[in-house]
Amino acid sequence: MSQSKINIQNGSCPVYKKCGGCQLQNLSYAEQLRFKQNKVVKLLKSFGRVEPIIGMDDPYHYRNKVQAAFFTDRRGRIRSGVYQSGTHRIVSVDDCQIEDRLADKIIVAVRRLLPSFHLTTYNEDTHKGFLRHVLVKRGFATNEVMLVLVTGTPVFPSKSHFVKAIVEEFPQIKTIVQNINPYNTNLVLGDRQTVLYGKGYIEDVLCGCRFRISPKSFYQINPVQTEVLYGKAIEFAGLKGSKTVLDAYCGIGTIGIVAAKHGAGQVIGVELNGEAVRDAIQNAKANGLKNIRFYKGDAGAFMQAVAAVNERLDVVLMDPPRAGSSEQFLDALIKLSPKTVVYVSCNPETLARDLQYLRQKSRYKVQKIQPVDMFPHTAHVESVVLLTHT
Repeated sequence: MSQSKINIQNGSCPVYKKCGGCQLQNLSYAEQLRFKQNKVVKLLKSFGRVEPIIGMDDPYHYRNKVQAAFFTDRRGRIRSGVYQSGTHRIVSVDDCQIEDRLADKIIVAVRRLLPSFHLTTYNEDTHKGFLRHVLVKRGFATNEVMLVLVTGTPVFPSKSHFVKAIVEEFPQIKTIVQNINPYNTNLVLGDRQTVLYGKGYIEDVLCGCRFRISPKSFYQINPVQTEVLYGKAIEFAGLKGSKTVLDAYCGIGTIGIVAAKHGAGQVIGVELNGEAVRDAIQNAKANGLKNIRFYKGDAGAFMQAVAAVNERLDVVLMDPPRAGSSEQFLDALIKLSPKTVVYVSCNPETLARDLQYLRQKSRYKVQKIQPVDMFPHTAHVESVVLLTHT
């Protein structure tokens, strides 16, 4: 029995109930957009008018980051796939309607090559074996591919021959990294890694800017809709003149670098992930930007420090994780009182909570609310909100 494959023609997926990744796959795309629009309206209508959601022209194969868990079944066959939602059970998948096609093909090829090189899969019960996960990232604009092999041991027999074989089959692969994760953990990536081929990173182009992508650095998963999302954020920010902009939760500097290139006077980026900050600094250099600087630190603590010295900020771009912002950050925001705040949210529930906090404790008023469908076929929805200080 072959691993599950998607029938792309009618959009049906034989494992969607088992997988749980595409919660809305049973709805037409038009119905999905109505569902997400209604969700945002229900949560945010008290703050102002919600604009019609911006969907995708082609809502398939949009994920530029694909990862698969590897295991050996009871019959001794090597399988790969995704964890069933809310469990540690692996659902075998070869071809997914939301994942990049090339990435899926590379994962299947890795699985096919393993026996040829006498490489085994990792067993989480015995803590023996070699390959745990495969992570593939692709730059849609550059077509550069990164292959990350997550192994339970640093010992990699015949690694040079394996690397040669996979690169010959897929010349788009520009770098291969071995990440070592021997721990009993839910985290895919471990702390140690070795570059087996290439530079250890790939590059992509987004909103006219070039970005370096490392194995651990965060980069938006749907680059097509990211351009839409960031375009709205920059539009809402109104970057004219010599405005000072803070890019909070900046990651590898994507939205801050776009702002620095599209009208901001000075941009300050803050991010807790040190590897992402290093990438952000390199990204700024690669784009020839001298009006942006980055700091490693917690966004809330950084905002408190800025507020303590009364440094002036004109615009704050904030793109927090799903948990939303912290009260520490919001209190500092209220103290600094920048004229414009652009809140990019991946969770309308925590967005509504944070907007309510600002409404109760400050003079910020919501001016615009724009939902964007970043993840078709899933229940997730992003929103961009413009707030101004009155």
